[in-house]
Amino acid sequence: MPDLVVRPYQAADADAVLALAPRLTEGVAPWRDPAAVERAVRGWVADAIDGTEPVWVAVHDGRVVGFVHAGERRHFTGERDGYVGELVVAADAARSGVGRALMDAAHRWAARRGLRRLTLETGAANATARAFYRALGYAEEDVRLTRPLD
Repeated sequence: MPDLVVRPYQAADADAVLALAPRLTEGVAPWRDPAAVERAVRGWVADAIDGTEPVWVAVHDGRVVGFVHAGERRHFTGERDGYVGELVVAADAARSGVGRALMDAAHRWAARRGLRRLTLETGAANATARAFYRALGYAEEDVRLTRPLD
């Protein structure tokens, strides 16, 4: 996407970033309560923009078309990993390089911190996101299994 700018989040971006939060509900298992899922993702995004970890926004033609939030997380082995909490791209900006540009910002941040890995999670049913991350070199590491109880 020509003229795309990726920059650190600013307080003036809050409404635009929060408006993108519902995109994080895609790929969540269909048996989960949709209202609870939406509340949770809005909470994640609000916590990210109110927190101390970095958030970057992608701006095109003066409009926020995506954001990414990064931080650190300790793996169960004790290793510190970079962690992408949320990556969101506006529906009308999907497949235009916005997600890749935002992930590049997170990759550079993690590398500058001396971290050896950047990890993230996405819904098992979110085939588009899984293919995107595979194309960026990510490999699936963990799988969560769920069984309904009668």
